[in-house]
Amino acid sequence: MTLSLTPDTSVRTAGRRPPVDAARWPDVARLPQASALRTAIARRIVERALAGLPLRIRHGDGPGRVPRPGNPRQEALPDGAPTLTLHDPAAFHRRIGADGLIGFGESYMAGEWDSDDLVRLLTVLATHVDDLVPAPLRRLRGLWAHRRPLRDRSTIEGARDNIHRHYDLSNELFTLFLDQSLTYSSALFDTLPATPDALTAAQHAKIDRLLDLAGVGPGTRLLEIGTGWGELAIRAAERGADVLTVTLSGEQRDLALRRIAEAGVAGRVAVELRDYREVEGRYDAVVSVEMIEAVGAEFWPAYFTALRRLLAPGGRVALQAITMPHDRMLATARTHTWISKYVFPGGLIPSPDALARESAAAGLHITDDDGFGDHYAETLRLWRERFVDDPGAVDALGFDRTFRRMWELYLAYSEAGFRARYLDVRQLRLVAADGDGEAPR
Repeated sequence: MTLSLTPDTSVRTAGRRPPVDAARWPDVARLPQASALRTAIARRIVERALAGLPLRIRHGDGPGRVPRPGNPRQEALPDGAPTLTLHDPAAFHRRIGADGLIGFGESYMAGEWDSDDLVRLLTVLATHVDDLVPAPLRRLRGLWAHRRPLRDRSTIEGARDNIHRHYDLSNELFTLFLDQSLTYSSALFDTLPATPDALTAAQHAKIDRLLDLAGVGPGTRLLEIGTGWGELAIRAAERGADVLTVTLSGEQRDLALRRIAEAGVAGRVAVELRDYREVEGRYDAVVSVEMIEAVGAEFWPAYFTALRRLLAPGGRVALQAITMPHDRMLATARTHTWISKYVFPGGLIPSPDALARESAAAGLHITDDDGFGDHYAETLRLWRERFVDDPGAVDALGFDRTFRRMWELYLAYSEAGFRARYLDVRQLRLVAADGDGEAPR
């Protein structure tokens, strides 16, 4: 996670909310600098936008409480409409006025707002994202949207640091909410909605479909870019493949090696700490699961060039990638978001158009492309429910209340993106466009 220092006021301890650790969370503990005029403008924009959405606004009893007259449109909402409770409206609007959506997320981390149905609330916001800011004001985005820090660029050194800041938090943390396969990507369920006991089988179904797309079987030389905790490598080795899997996470590598040994396939799998740009050789199959989102648009050409360079004649590439609409991708490409600040530094979710363009430029041709975003929404729901079910277990690992609220918001925010169809997840098969890598059908 990124804990960047910014100047400003006193630590937030007002009301009944527990204090935020200013050493660990400086930008959450302290309100940002923002003029009274800027905050007032933000309040007016936010209140007008929210008043027209199918959600309720309730002001709590915290500091900055301002009684508001009833809104007839909100009073007529159905009983299932989510509620946004502002415990500290003044802080909420000040953060948004200074930092936009980063401020919105930091306000939640600070406990300044809550919801009785966080996912549904965020889904409403994602669905109506075009209505939140008046069109004339969107041209002024640069006044509050921050640029991505140069330190987050996914150079070879920068990528190692970015991966460390997320995946090396704690293997035990991920164990708390993932299923027994320790698979940290979308599952593929038989039926929706999903049940918790279906998650492991659904993760295996997702992995098996990718291995089928790549044609992995006995004797296949398989390269996996992004090891995770080793489940895909294990299942590929059980098919008789010889696997090289690379990762930049030391925590993941260590646990993956143990799991691979326990599965009895250590002789078929090598796990290396290596950047995809440093891998050599030619492989019959290359598989990469939700890795491209961490690459960064600047390095997409290098990523697809590496895939093509590493592919043996007749070989196949199988990718699983989260995607967003192309216009949204362009709007956020250079923007420092709450997710990039606190959860996934350095990355960018591509659009299907970007995937097609970048792969073609590297000499790869997409032969299969299948989306299943509803399955990711269910996967995230199951993860979130497991995570919030045992806060004491999270605390026992040394993570505080602010982290728990951050992680809950991250999982809910992601789930809402898929439920609103703002996000999708896709499995793709690619072969060499010049026929050198053309795979039999």
